[in-house]
Parts: sequence; C-alpha cells; structure tokens
Amino acid sequence: MRILLAGASGFLGTRLIARLAADGHQVTRLVRRPPRDPQERRWDPAAGQLDPAAVAGSDAVVNLAGAGVGDKRWNDDYRRLIRSSRVDSTGTLAVTIAGLPAADRPPVLLNSSAVGWYGNTGDRVVEEDAPAGDGFLADVCRVWEAATRPAEDAGVRVVRLRIGLPLHRDGGMLKPQLLPMRLGVSGPLGGGRQWWPWISMADWLRALLFVLDRDDVAGPVNMVGPAPSTNAEFTRELARQLHRPAIMPIPALALKVVLGGFAHEALTSTRVLPAVLTRAGFTYHHPDLPGALRAALTE
Repeated sequence: MRILLAGASGFLGTRLIARLAADGHQVTRLVRRPPRDPQERRWDPAAGQLDPAAVAGSDAVVNLAGAGVGDKRWNDDYRRLIRSSRVDSTGTLAVTIAGLPAADRPPVLLNSSAVGWYGNTGDRVVEEDAPAGDGFLADVCRVWEAATRPAEDAGVRVVRLRIGLPLHRDGGMLKPQLLPMRLGVSGPLGGGRQWWPWISMADWLRALLFVLDRDDVAGPVNMVGPAPSTNAEFTRELARQLHRPAIMPIPALALKVVLGGFAHEALTSTRVLPAVLTRAGFTYHHPDLPGALRAALTE
C-alpha cells in the first residue's frame, strides 16, 4: 500500500514506519521542515497548508501528529499547543482529502485520538459508544475527532483511534517510571485506584494494521488491551519484573507540583475496553499485563 503518514517522528510514528516498511508498504512522511529525501512532503498544518498532490493517489492516510501530553509541564501555552497541534493537523488532512476528485481520494483515514475522550470514568467500564466525558483532554478529543468530519462527509472511511497507554521502555508513560523504580523510590500515583488502559506496543501496531485492512471497521476504536489494570496493580507488576520495591506512594499534591495541569490527567481513572476490536475478531499477543510489561522491557 501507498501510505501517507503524519506524526512520523514521534514515539508511535517511528515504530509504525519500521513495521510498515517491514511489511513492504511504501510510506510517505509529512514534515514541517524542508524535505530531505523523496519519501518526504512538506506541510504546514498550523496554516492549513498541504499540497493536494501529496495526498492524491494514496491508499491510506495515517495521522499520529500532536504534541506529547506528558512531554512538558502543562501551562496555558502548552495546553493551547496540545489542542492546536491535533486539531490543525487533522483538519488540514480532512479538508485536503475531501477536496480531491473522488478517483484520487484515499479510501481510508486512520486518525489518532485518545481514551481521554471518556474523561474520568471511575470504576465504570466504557466502550466506544460512551459519550465524551469532562475535562481538558475530553474537550480536546471532542474537537479533534470532529475535525475528521470533512473526510467522512466525502465518503472516506474514517477510523478514530482512541489510543490508551502503549507500553515500551523507550517512551510513552512507561519510560519516566523506570529510573525511579530502579532506584527504589517509586510507588502508586495518588491512591493508585485509577484504572490504566494499557496496550503492548506489538499489539498497538498489530491493531492499527488490522483496522487498516478491515473495510467494515469505521468510527471510534479503542486501541487498548483487553484487561485494564489499576495504577497500583501496574506499579506492583512493574516492580516485580524489575526486582525492586514499590513502597513509596507519590501523593497527589507532589504530582501537581511536578506536573502542573497534567497531574489531573495522571490521576484520572479510565476503565476502557476494546469492544470494536473484540467484535471484529482481533486477537492479542499480550492479553495480560505481565506479558505486556515483559515485552515492553525486553523487546
């Protein structure tokens, strides 16, 4: 397949490129700087600028673009960047796709979103049909997903990837936990009762390729594992696999000092299940937390 990819340099994008190349797909990367090779095309999503020729004839568009929610301490400026980097990139792609002649239009857009859509669900289990919740990330997800509408209205199959917590030692939410855990100065965040919807990196990649190939899958898809765990359970299992103690709970107040506005999201409980993937017949390589963490630390 000829695949156009936005967000290629990020934590997920770099791993997706490697997987797509290994599977024999041709990947063209959208970049904000001058292109360095024939597989790159320049765009400016903040200005809504994208040459339609870069999109025309693609078999699929995958959009993973967006500033990392855990990369910096949140302040008002970074909140605006989190929102604009997602909405601008999605809107630019969707409008460009919709403006193409039908014969040149990519048949599918896989657009990232997040389980933040659901807000704080406490112990309540939610699936893809649940409404948007409250809070900053839920509001971002609402406008982020709405920005795909021009492509959907043009007849393109749009899949909104509500991504959970992909596990890999080199990034995401796992990487910053490893050093304090290895030093023996880690423990549950807050009370540790919040639910974490994790997924192994291998299964995240496999699930993305699965929905890419399934013409009958559209709309929101929870990109999470089948067995979410509480933060306390997650911390205990990580400590067990690293052969370290995890007896120093991190108070919510300390998180707020270190993380600013992101602390609220780190303490949010999101008990999400992958109903669409399950109904479609997707099978997991790592259906339980011990296996997923083992893979994240060694593969």
